[in-house]
Amino acid sequence: MIDLENMMKDAPEREPDLPLPSMEEQKRIAAELKALEEKGDLTPEVLEKYFGGKKTH
Repeated sequence: MIDLENMMKDAPEREPDLPLPSMEEQKRIAAELKALEEKGDLTPEVLEKYFGGKKTH
């Protein structure tokens, strides 16, 4: 049987979870993304900015 401690020891380091933005911030981001989508400017790079796991906005 595999020991859970050994599995955890061999697991890669995990980045800490980022806190969720406030509800108002989430609404602002959704409006920005929707406007970009309507203009045809919603690119993978833009999505990476918001959902890439790095705090850039």
